[in-house]
Amino acid sequence: MIDAALLKGTHDRECVFEAFTRRLPAGRRYGVLAGTGRLLDLIDQFRFGDAELEWLREHEVVRDATLDWLADYRFTGSIRGYHEGEVFFPNSPFLIVDAPFAEGVILETLILSVFNYDSAVASAAARMVTAAGGRPVAEMGSRRANERSAVAAARAAFIAGFSATSNLEAGRSWGVPTMGTAAHAFTLLHDSEEDAFRAQVDALGPGTTLLVDTFDVENAIDLAVKVAGPELGAVRLDSGDLPNLVRRVRDQLDGLGATKTKITVTNDLDEFTIAALSASPVDSYGVGTSVVTGSGYPASGMVYKLVAHRSHDGDGEWISVAKKSDGKATVGGRKHPIRRHDANGRAIAEAIHIVEDDARPDDTGRDLLVPLITDGVVHQEHLGAAGTAAARAHREKAMSELPDQAFRVSRGDPVLPTIYIP
Repeated sequence: MIDAALLKGTHDRECVFEAFTRRLPAGRRYGVLAGTGRLLDLIDQFRFGDAELEWLREHEVVRDATLDWLADYRFTGSIRGYHEGEVFFPNSPFLIVDAPFAEGVILETLILSVFNYDSAVASAAARMVTAAGGRPVAEMGSRRANERSAVAAARAAFIAGFSATSNLEAGRSWGVPTMGTAAHAFTLLHDSEEDAFRAQVDALGPGTTLLVDTFDVENAIDLAVKVAGPELGAVRLDSGDLPNLVRRVRDQLDGLGATKTKITVTNDLDEFTIAALSASPVDSYGVGTSVVTGSGYPASGMVYKLVAHRSHDGDGEWISVAKKSDGKATVGGRKHPIRRHDANGRAIAEAIHIVEDDARPDDTGRDLLVPLITDGVVHQEHLGAAGTAAARAHREKAMSELPDQAFRVSRGDPVLPTIYIP
């Protein structure tokens, strides 16, 4: 596209692109936006080096003039969007890119790959946090994702309310609290389960979490309290009929005087199994496969579309453009999203104003757009550990505005309608 646009002379025409999702996963009532901080870092570093340019040249992918343009590529446009951690709904533009055509269109895959995955994780994680009812949930899914998405998933889950991750790189890069437990391999390494427990307690103290279902759970609980004493921090269960098993373990721990020892469970959990354990004496959860795969929906259905461009006849007027394809029609024009609330502060609608310029529409709701990049310069408050923490705080605030039915794990329609206002 860039090669052809350069040849035609339309590559530098001012354009407006927007990203949105056509629909939420079946039965979901809201989505949680994640990935903004990662995306801004990636755009800031987006370059074509000698190796990339030489490959394009060798394989004759584009003309030499386009190679020269790519060699000098720096994003100089502006991007506004929803604050990371915001909730989103179908057809609401969570990202608006103002840039010359070539500069904006080349970012499409980058933008969508980040938001589609990170938001899928965050949206699923938020439902799990709700199902947990205030009990901590840890992300433990690195082994069920590739090496890069594992870090992204840990960050997204934290934004959505998870308490910690087992991925240390997410801690180093994004400030996500880290934790971990021993695996069955550690128990099997030793001559006996008691030897394994003693080795772990000697290294980490009695406050550690001991894995107690490698062999016989009842015997392991006795050994765990014998080795660590009643100050044992926690036991972890990774198998079995959890509702019944958790109750038996709680009774056994209390009978041994370990009344403050916590129980954490990590057996292929998702929001539905967590909800089913709500009446059990579980103290915390560890979720792996389900969270890093979006609990069955590993992408968020997000798309990136051109919605307006300047006229080419010299008058500089904005022209709205839109697709009319069956089932994939879009709404043209620059947009300004506002979230409306009732008298009690509960969100009631996503009002999408179609505007001629950047002036804020006359609407009393909450403005959803914040500046992310202005004239090629990234707004630093969205980056790094501080940006991740801010996104987590914003997610909590945004979800507190939603009506109560948003938090039901059962299937339902989006809790807010999206209304276009010309």
